[in-house]
Amino acid sequence: MNILFAAAEAHPFIKTGGLADVIGALPQALQKAGADVRVILPKYKGIPDEYKEAMRPVIVTDVPLGWRRQYCGIEMMEYEGIPVYFVDNEYYFGRDGVYGYMDDGERFAFFNRAVLEVLPLLEFKPDVLHTHDWHAGMIPLLLQAHYAHDAFYSEIRTVFTIHNLLYQGVFPHSLFSDLLELDDRYFTMDGVEYYGNVNFLKAGIVYADHVTTVSPTYAQEVQTSHYGYGLDGLLSSLGNRFSGIVNGIDTNSYNPATDNKIAVKYRTSLSKKIENKVELQKELGLPVRPDVPLMVMVTRLVDSKGLDLVCRVLDELLYYDDIQFAVLGTGESDYEHWFREAANRFPLKMSAQITFNDGLSRRFYAGSDLFLMPSRFEPCGISQLLALRYGSIPLVRETGGLNDTVQSYNEFTGEGNGFSFTNFNAHDMMNTIRRAQEFYREKQHWKTIVKNAMSGDYSWGVSAEEYMDIYRDITTDK
Repeated sequence: MNILFAAAEAHPFIKTGGLADVIGALPQALQKAGADVRVILPKYKGIPDEYKEAMRPVIVTDVPLGWRRQYCGIEMMEYEGIPVYFVDNEYYFGRDGVYGYMDDGERFAFFNRAVLEVLPLLEFKPDVLHTHDWHAGMIPLLLQAHYAHDAFYSEIRTVFTIHNLLYQGVFPHSLFSDLLELDDRYFTMDGVEYYGNVNFLKAGIVYADHVTTVSPTYAQEVQTSHYGYGLDGLLSSLGNRFSGIVNGIDTNSYNPATDNKIAVKYRTSLSKKIENKVELQKELGLPVRPDVPLMVMVTRLVDSKGLDLVCRVLDELLYYDDIQFAVLGTGESDYEHWFREAANRFPLKMSAQITFNDGLSRRFYAGSDLFLMPSRFEPCGISQLLALRYGSIPLVRETGGLNDTVQSYNEFTGEGNGFSFTNFNAHDMMNTIRRAQEFYREKQHWKTIVKNAMSGDYSWGVSAEEYMDIYRDITTDK
């Protein structure tokens, strides 16, 4: 089984969110399951020099983009056993950042077309093209419209994965015919038309052989009007062609027993975890108090992460409760400012690290007792899995992948690996935080919760087998 992943970002080369973590880790798990997996992504200016220097040129060609023929170079390197191809075009990708340009539609139209154009030149013919999010959503349609008549392409099947339905890649109709050379038989309600515009993500949903998203609960949620962002009816119509498969994490990289970026390595030892807590309290300038629960967030500071709930009750929590709180992340300026001011109001109880630092994030996981994720919506979530891996107990809202991966602790059965609340309500969250504090101070219960958390399997192994089943299913008619 030959699989080619097409995506806009991949760890460790370029990352803006969880998509990069998936593209960095899932191919390795699929390779262990017996597939030959490769990855193709744009060669951005921001890729670190150490990786650029390891790349070697393999192809130079032109890519048709309407009446234009644009330069396309393909460079390649191998990373941890996975061949990675980079689409080189300075005009489109030689810029700071990844997204947010006025011509993003043209940039990723080029990328989608380039992926298909270079396939016969790679000496690697995929059985399945696995495309991810709107940035690669046009590939299944372009394959059908422009390439399926060619014997080389005729047996290639496609899987499209939705990582976050909020971002759909919606652009003016002019892009459709001018750049993609597609006629209006595809520009219909049953095709890529979306309120008079072209929707890249909708193209992936409509024309892929199978569609997945990143957790079973999210797969159900996006079929409702509240979470579907105008595509709930389409997703509901897919039936068995739509699956929810929960993400995993790279358990080799994120391993407290081998992590060189944390203060003290540990497997399941609570005493060594407390040593990490003490060192984190020192690093953050908080009073060194091993006995007090330390609750943290590692997050993008944006509305979808439920920060309005935190802002609503944090002063009350820090004033009345014997608890410490720390946040790490960047994002919207209003939230950055609010958390800085809150830290100034409670300097002995709170630290606001308005930055992003991978080493510090790992020390947050290793040194904290509770990990707060009160998201409005969360397709899958990676942070709660990392927290579980390091024995930091997630406290989450029951949405998306948080609902699939965190089970609220039951003191009568001893089951559960975290705490959860259902409604998007600040005082429901506050009551759950206080419930967690009660169990923190009942040490036997807390040991059980931490043991449950750290004994779980958060690797990609099970999910990789589910993807392999899909690949096998869609290629059996070849």
